[in-house]
Amino acid sequence: MAHDLRDDLELVGGDYYFDDFDDGSQTGSGGASGLQHEQMDDTSALDYKEGKDIQGIPWERLNYSREQYRKMRLKEYKNYQNLTRSRRGLEQECKQVERKDTFFDFQSSTRAVKSTIVHFQLRNLLWATSKHDVYLVQNYSVMHWSPLHQRGTEVLNVAGQLTPTENVKGARRLSRVQISTMALKDNLMVAGGFQGELICKYVDKPGVAFCTNLTGNNNSITNAVDIYQAPNGATRVTAANNDCVVRTFDAERYSLLTQFTFPWSVNNTSVSPDDKLMAVLGDSADCLIADSQSGREVATLRGHLDYSFASAWHPDGRVLATGNQDATCRLWDARNLSGPLAVLPGRIGAVRGLRFSPDGRFLAAAEAADFVHVYDAAAGYAEQEVDLFGEVAGAAFSPDGEALFVSVADRTYGGVLEFRRRRSYGYLDSCFF
Repeated sequence: MAHDLRDDLELVGGDYYFDDFDDGSQTGSGGASGLQHEQMDDTSALDYKEGKDIQGIPWERLNYSREQYRKMRLKEYKNYQNLTRSRRGLEQECKQVERKDTFFDFQSSTRAVKSTIVHFQLRNLLWATSKHDVYLVQNYSVMHWSPLHQRGTEVLNVAGQLTPTENVKGARRLSRVQISTMALKDNLMVAGGFQGELICKYVDKPGVAFCTNLTGNNNSITNAVDIYQAPNGATRVTAANNDCVVRTFDAERYSLLTQFTFPWSVNNTSVSPDDKLMAVLGDSADCLIADSQSGREVATLRGHLDYSFASAWHPDGRVLATGNQDATCRLWDARNLSGPLAVLPGRIGAVRGLRFSPDGRFLAAAEAADFVHVYDAAAGYAEQEVDLFGEVAGAAFSPDGEALFVSVADRTYGGVLEFRRRRSYGYLDSCFF
């Protein structure tokens, strides 16, 4: 289950942190109180080179070293399981990797903004639309963080009433939404809610364009949302819910295009780049590949041992990655789905977030806590391990692939970490930079 750093680390005075879920009542901004930047302890690349912890954890003032605490976490962390199937043979199935590569170097971290998590199994709460524009869920707000200006700004407040600006069929007012998942592409932001809500907003415009309750059932969480481009250039929005239904909307008029029902609660979906196939994952050890137009099952992916919560297609459409509570990421060849290409092991917990870089070179696999793995898809999935402490709310590449952002939801040492892609330039190249 979720493991709070404050259970283990001795708190140091003077730090600023949130209650479990702040309603923003003291500031009226649903979380903007977190922008007391003067109370934060940010870390730069230079600080890190001089020995400072990437999250600003003052190990020298604690009762044990970072290495000692890591050993404790690896030994004592309890990975959540829905299915108690035997893991015998899983270790032999996993690819043996050395976690010594470095593809992205630490750039900076801030505690001026902090993600909050509504449901411990649902993440995807961090997105980047450029290396200078990062979006995350913080209490009842969606915040924009600018690494360039070191400033956070609230772009959406869901603590009060939401009224859609578009007068379209199915739109309805919402109030006090707890955001469970989010997606962002270009200028469109889509958020799902803890009671089945769906919210669509353009980040450069006030208000929300469209919002509704998908199920009418307060117990039916919106587990995942996705934004993708259809072959004709139209933007589509999908929502996966606990009511076992996947719904696809046209993002122009927010009309419901398709509605597919599956045998179990759907935790995640992703559509292939050619819009022909949809990966459907949920409360089953099996993952489905469905025809995106008809919902007809095309293939069943077998091998995972527990429920799945993450998937991502390589930009060329040939490889699908799936993440599971059995603490593995499996890679599948879309041309032969009879078995996985490879099984990539986690370290302590469920793989709850997966993202390919836009150029397809790298795959980021975020565990529930403490670890984000960066794999080089062009080099046999060689691995860099990002080692931190706290619940991971999300990991996201910038659209140019030059930056990787990781959000940690710990109340004390949480924040946004930025890594920059390592480049090797020759002498002549350096003359032009």
